[in-house]
Amino acid sequence: MPKSNLKKFRGSRTHGGGTHKNRRGGGSRGGRGNAGGCKHHFQREMMRGRAMGKHGFYKHNAKEVDVVNVGELDSMVDEDGRIDLGKVKVLGKGNISRPVAVSAKTFSAAAREKIEEAGGEVVVS
Repeated sequence: MPKSNLKKFRGSRTHGGGTHKNRRGGGSRGGRGNAGGCKHHFQREMMRGRAMGKHGFYKHNAKEVDVVNVGELDSMVDEDGRIDLGKVKVLGKGNISRPVAVSAKTFSAAAREKIEEAGGEVVVS
């Protein structure tokens, strides 16, 4: 039965690492920390899920739009059957059960159709 490494290297000064000058600093392991993630340790970083660099694109003129779905309009109606949403886009998910006059910035085609089908009114403000 072969010796274990612990017993094999007991009493040895460098434990199989060559002369005492080897295995000395960060250079023997390719740099310290995360060094070389884009260069010589690229594969290591890929395995850890840390791909470097830029990904995708940034749209500088993108406008974030607040949205409301048609299914949410029933709970927003005031007593005279009107809703003023201001700078909001109305989308067509869900159903509406009563006629409502909705005022918003824009409407999707499905939302416009569902509101008018229920007997409501679409007002673009």
